[in-house]
Amino acid sequence: MQGNDAQYQKMIQTPIPKLVTSLAVPTMITMLVTSVYNVVDAYFVSKIGTSASGAVGIVFSMMTIIQAVGFTVGMGAGSVISRLFGEKEEKKAQQTASCALFSSVILGIILSVFGIVFLEELMVLLGATETILPYAVDYAKYILCVAPVMTASFVLNNLLRAEGKTKLSMVGIGCGSILNIGLDPLFIFSLDWGICGAAAATAISQCISCLILFLFFLRKKTIIRFSIKNLSANLSLYKEFIGNGMPSFFRQGLAGVASVTLNRTAAYYGDAAVAAMSIVGKVFMMVYCVLIGFGQGYQPVAGYNYGAKKYDRVRLAYRFMMVAGTVGMTLFGVLLFAFASVLMRQFVSDDTKVTEIGTYALRFQCAVMPLLPLGIACNMTFQAVGQSVKAAFLASCRQGVFFLPLILVLPNIFGITGMEISQPIADAATFLICLPIMHKFMANLCDS
Repeated sequence: MQGNDAQYQKMIQTPIPKLVTSLAVPTMITMLVTSVYNVVDAYFVSKIGTSASGAVGIVFSMMTIIQAVGFTVGMGAGSVISRLFGEKEEKKAQQTASCALFSSVILGIILSVFGIVFLEELMVLLGATETILPYAVDYAKYILCVAPVMTASFVLNNLLRAEGKTKLSMVGIGCGSILNIGLDPLFIFSLDWGICGAAAATAISQCISCLILFLFFLRKKTIIRFSIKNLSANLSLYKEFIGNGMPSFFRQGLAGVASVTLNRTAAYYGDAAVAAMSIVGKVFMMVYCVLIGFGQGYQPVAGYNYGAKKYDRVRLAYRFMMVAGTVGMTLFGVLLFAFASVLMRQFVSDDTKVTEIGTYALRFQCAVMPLLPLGIACNMTFQAVGQSVKAAFLASCRQGVFFLPLILVLPNIFGITGMEISQPIADAATFLICLPIMHKFMANLCDS
C-alpha cells in the first residue's frame, strides 16, 4: 500500500511539465520504435517487389482491426483504472485489470479463427488485387496465428501506462520491435523465406514482447496483480471498461475501414498506387505514433487528477500537451515535406510512378500536421474523464465522419489527386470540429 500511496502522490503533486514528460517520453520512444519497425518492415519487403510491398498495406489494414480490439479493451480498462487509482478504489481497479486481460485473449482467439477460416476472402475484401493476393495471404496467416497475443499485449501495455509505469511499457514493446528489425533481413534474405520471413519475424517479436510485459506483472513490479479470483461475472464491470474503450474502437476500427477503402481506391490506379499509399501510410504513422505516444503519456495524468478532483492540473496538462505537440508536429511536417521525394526513393528506387504518387500524398499530409495534436488531445481527455460518448464521436471524425465520404467522392472528381488529398482535408475538418468542443470543456472545468 505504501508504494501505491507514493504513486498516487507522484501523479497529483509532481509539476505538470515534468510529470507529463516523464510519462510521455518512454511512451513516445515505444511508439517510435514500433513505427520504425513498421517502416523497416515495409523497406525490406519492398525489395521483393511492388506487389509484395502492396501486400504489406493490405495486411496492415487487418492488423489495424486487431489493434482496434486490443486498444478498445486496453485503453478502456486503462482509463477506468487511472480514475479508480485517483479515487483510491484499488480493489475494483484490480478486478478491472484481470477481466480486461481475460477478455482480450478471448476476443483475440475469435479474430484468429475467423480470419484463418476466411483468409483469401478477407484479403480480397481488404483490397488485394490478383497479383497482390498470394503475398497478402502468405503474410496474413502468420499474423492471424498470434492475434490473441497481440490483443493481450495491447492490454498489458495500456495497464502499465494507466498506473504510470511507462518505462516498463517501453522496455516490453521496444524489445519486441528491435527484435523484429533484426529478424527481418535474416528471415527474408539470408534464409530466403521472402514475405513469409517478414511475417514470421513479426509473429515471433509479438510473442516475445507479450512475454516481457507479462513478466513485469508476475515479478510484482506493478501495482496491478492478475488473479483468477478477480475475474467477475458482473456484466456492469465489463460494460464500463469496454464502453470507455469505444472511442479507441472507433478510432482504430475506422482507421482499419479507412485503410481498406484507401486500398480499394488505390487498386483502381494499379499496384503502384497501392504500394505508394502503403509506404506513405507507414511513414506518416511513424510521426503520428509519436504524437499518440505523447497523448498516452498525458492521458493517465488527466485521469488521475480528474479522479482526485485536481481540475487545475488537468487544464495545465492539456495546455502543455497542446504547445509541445503543435511545435513538434510542425517541425516534423517541415522536414518530411522537404525530404518527401528522397524518402520515397529509398523504398522504390526502380519505380518512378510509386515515388511520384507517394511524394505528392506525403506532402499534402505534411501541410496539416500542425493541426493534429488537438484531435489527439480531445480524444485522450474525454476518454480519461469518462465522457466516452463524446470521445467516441471525436474519435470517429478523422477517419470516419470526414475521410470515408471524401475518399469515395474526391477521386471521382480529381482523380488520383483526390485520393491523395482526402486524408489531409479530413484532418483539417476534424481540427475545426474539436476546437470549440475542447474550449467549452476546459472553460467549464475551470468553474468546477
